Amino acid sequence: MMFRPILWAVALSLLAMAPGGTATATETEAEIGTVTKLPIPRYVSLRSSKINVRRGPGLDYRKDWVFKRAGWPVKIVDEYGDWRRIVDKDEATGWVFHAMLTGRRTVLITGDTVFFRKKPRVTAEATAGAERGVIAKLRQCQAEWCEVEQDGHRGWVLKSDVWGVEPGEVSGD
Repeated sequence: MMFRPILWAVALSLLAMAPGGTATATETEAEIGTVTKLPIPRYVSLRSSKINVRRGPGLDYRKDWVFKRAGWPVKIVDEYGDWRRIVDKDEATGWVFHAMLTGRRTVLITGDTVFFRKKPRVTAEATAGAERGVIAKLRQCQAEWCEVEQDGHRGWVLKSDVWGVEPGEVSGD
């Protein structure tokens, strides 16, 4: 079979010419969850104020710690059956049962004092402020700004002052 080496050579050269360089089939598949068919990674939030985080995807795995704050934003980085592997702001990872997560998006304020602005501009009037560690509901994002809501206060914050969105993420309300 003389054609196989030629086919491999053609396939490899086409792959090298593809946009983005040398993407592999594994990298492409990793962008969509095998269970949910949703993007991976993606941000979600914790549904409950007590969520066990396990070492592996199942009840037989050791519980490493417990999240105790509903609404906390986390990033799903893997899926296995009914289990989701998550990463938090501090890059701690573990597995949680899918029902303990919600698609409602929140962000964690990471700046010391972050002002909610009427418009997505540093010079815009501040409508409220939030301290580090406050959780806010995510409304929408532009290139450098996100609109958030917390305790009835709504405004724009710089993406660099929150955790729970990707740097290039843009979304509508």
